[in-house]
Amino acid sequence: MKNGKGTHIYMSIAEDIEQRIMNNVLRIGEKLPSVRTLSKMHNVSMSTSLQAYYLLEGKGLIEARPQSGYFVRFNPSRFPKKVEKSNPSLVAKPKSVEAIISEVYDDFAMKGMMRFSLSVPDPELLPLAKLNKAMVKALRELPAAGTSYESIQGNANLRREIAKTSIQWGGHLQPDDIITTAGCMNAIAYSLLAITKPGDTIAVESPVYFGMLRYAQSIGLKVLELPTDPDTGVDPDDLKKALDKYDIKACFFVTNFSNPLGYCMPDEQKEAMVKLLSRYGVPLIEDDLYGDVYFGKQRPRSCKSFDEEGNVLWCSSISKTLAPGFRVGWVAPGKYLEKVKRRKLYNSITTATATQAAIGNFLAEGGYERHMRKLRQTLHANSLQFTRAIGEYFPDNIKMSSPQGGFILWVEFDKKIDTYNVYREAAQHNISIAPGSMFTLQERYANCMRISYGMPWNDKVDGALKTLGGLIKGMM
Repeated sequence: MKNGKGTHIYMSIAEDIEQRIMNNVLRIGEKLPSVRTLSKMHNVSMSTSLQAYYLLEGKGLIEARPQSGYFVRFNPSRFPKKVEKSNPSLVAKPKSVEAIISEVYDDFAMKGMMRFSLSVPDPELLPLAKLNKAMVKALRELPAAGTSYESIQGNANLRREIAKTSIQWGGHLQPDDIITTAGCMNAIAYSLLAITKPGDTIAVESPVYFGMLRYAQSIGLKVLELPTDPDTGVDPDDLKKALDKYDIKACFFVTNFSNPLGYCMPDEQKEAMVKLLSRYGVPLIEDDLYGDVYFGKQRPRSCKSFDEEGNVLWCSSISKTLAPGFRVGWVAPGKYLEKVKRRKLYNSITTATATQAAIGNFLAEGGYERHMRKLRQTLHANSLQFTRAIGEYFPDNIKMSSPQGGFILWVEFDKKIDTYNVYREAAQHNISIAPGSMFTLQERYANCMRISYGMPWNDKVDGALKTLGGLIKGMM
C-alpha cells in the first residue's frame, strides 16, 4: 500500500515513530502502541502496522518482547559523543604509512575474517544474478565478444548513462565530458598525474583515505592535512589560510560521506570552496564515491555542480555500490580533460571492455536505482545497529562520527589505546579493523579506528562487535 506521493505507508509510519525516538519523545524502555492500536491510529491494516514495526526492529530502534508487545530499545541518549574537529599540524610531510596499510590489506583475502576494515558492500547485498545477466548480454553484443580494445575515453553507452545520472546531484554532464577508468582510485591517480609533478604540495582533509596517501607518496607529492569537521568537512576559511601560506597545486576532498570521517559538506560550503579555489587557480579533485549512499530524502550535490570554469575533476565509480571487482570508475575532468585522457593513454591505453559494457547495460535498464533504494535502507539500518552495539559494548568514554550516508564509522578512544595493537589482537579472533594511523602522514589518530558496516546485520556481526569491545576494555 502506498500514499499519494508513492511512498509505502508503512515506511511513513515507521519514519514518524523513528523521529519521535530520535527526538527523545519516546524513551528507552517505553512501550509502543499495540499493532491493533497503531492500525486504528493510522487507519491501516494490521499487516501494514507490523511492517512498520519490523522496519524499526531491523534498525535496532525497537524490540519485540514475547506476550508484551514492542518497546523502544535505543535512542540518541545512548549515542557516544561526537568526534571533534581534527587539528593536524600544517606541515606537509612525506612519512610512510606503507607497512600498516600493507598489513591490513593482506587480511582482505583471509577466509573467515570479519572484515570491519573493508569499506565495500558485502556480496549478499549486491544484485549478483542481474549483474551476471548484464555481463552475458555485453559479451553477446560486443564486437569480438569484448576482446577488442574500447575507445580511449571509454564505453559510449556507459558514459551516456553516467551523464544522465549526473542530473540527480545538480550536474549537467555530457558523455564527452567523461573518461572511464579502472575504479575511482584510478580516476584520482590520472587526475593527480595530469595536474601535479613530483615535489608539489596538495591539500587534503584529515583524516583522509589511506589509498590517496599511498598514491600521493608514490609519485613524490607532499601532503598538507587540513583541519576537518566530522559533520561538515574542511572549512573554506581554513583552506584560505593554507592557500595564502603554502604553494598548493591541487586539493583533494571526499565531499559526500567521506572516508573515514563520514561528513557531508553542506551545499553552501561546497559552493564557497569551488569559488575560492577558482579564485586562486587551484584545481579540486573531488572524490564523490559515496554520494549515492545517502540516508536522507535526496542525493547531496557535488562540488562539480557549482563548477563554472572546469576547475573540478569529479571522480566516482560503482565500486562502493554495485560491483567492487568490476573496477569500473570515471572522471569528469573539466578543462583538464585532454591532459587526463593522455595520462590514461600512456598508462593503460584503455579500460576493460566487457565490464564497462555490462555496467552500462545495467544502468540503462534501470536496475541501479532499484538496487540502491534497497541498499540505502539496509545500510541506514546497519549504521544504527552498529551505533547501538558500539555504545553497549565499547568503553563509555569513546567518541564516534554520526554519518548520514556511506559505509563507515570513525571511533575515537582514550589516548592510551593504540588501535594498531587493537588490530593485532582482534586479528587473533578473526576480526579486522582499520587503525586510525593509516589515515594520516602525521603522528596522529593512533587512538582511532575506522569500522565499516557494509555487511548484513546478524548475530555473528553483533558478537564480533561485542568481542572487539571486550578486547579494547581489557587493554585499558
